[in-house]
Amino acid sequence: FVAVNCAAIPANLLESELFGHERGAFTDARARKRGLLELAGKGTLVLDEISELPLNLQPKLLRALEERLFRRVGGTDEIEAQCRVIAASNGSFEDALSEGRFREDLFYRLNVLRINVPPLRERGEDRVILARYFIEQISHEMGIASKPFSPEATDVLKLHDWPGNIREMKNVIQRAVVLCDGPEIEATHLSIFERSRNADGRRNDSGNAI
Repeated sequence: FVAVNCAAIPANLLESELFGHERGAFTDARARKRGLLELAGKGTLVLDEISELPLNLQPKLLRALEERLFRRVGGTDEIEAQCRVIAASNGSFEDALSEGRFREDLFYRLNVLRINVPPLRERGEDRVILARYFIEQISHEMGIASKPFSPEATDVLKLHDWPGNIREMKNVIQRAVVLCDGPEIEATHLSIFERSRNADGRRNDSGNAI
C-alpha cells in the first residue's frame, strides 16, 4: 500500500514520483529510481487529490491504467503496472471536467466504482464514533488511558459543523486529550464549544457549552 498527494508535489517532480526515472534522465538523476506505480507491486496505490494531477501527466496515467504498461522518465523499457489504483479528490470532478483541468477519458477510466463520502456535518452519530476512535488512537500513542466524553462534550461533537472535516476533528481531540486532567473529556477541553450551534441551528455566541 502506497499513497501520494498529487497536489502536494511540484508538477515537475510528480512524474518521477509516480513513474520513476532512469539514471541521467535529467539533472541530478544520478541513479535509477522506481516510481510508486512500480513500488506498489500487486498492492494498492492511492492517488489523493487526483483532480490536481497536471494535464500533461494524465495521458501517461491513462495508458498505465488501460494497458497496464508505463515507462520510467528517460527510459525505453515497458514496465507492467500490477497494482490496484484508488483515486480520491476533495474537489469536484464535475468542475475540473468543465474547466478543462481533467481529461474525460481518464475520469471515465477511473470512475468504475464511485464512493461519495459525505462531510462530517452530514454524518450524524458517526461524528461521535469517529471522535471516540481518535481518543483511543491518540491515548494509545501517548501511553495513557483513554477517557470518555461527558454528555456536554458529546453534544458539542454532534452540534459542531466541522468545516475542517477529519483533520479538524483529529486536532481538536488531540488537544482535548492533552488538556484533560479529570476523569472525562469536557466540552471546554474541546475548544470548539463557542462555535457550536443551538438546537434551532443558530450559532451560540455566549461562549458557553450547549
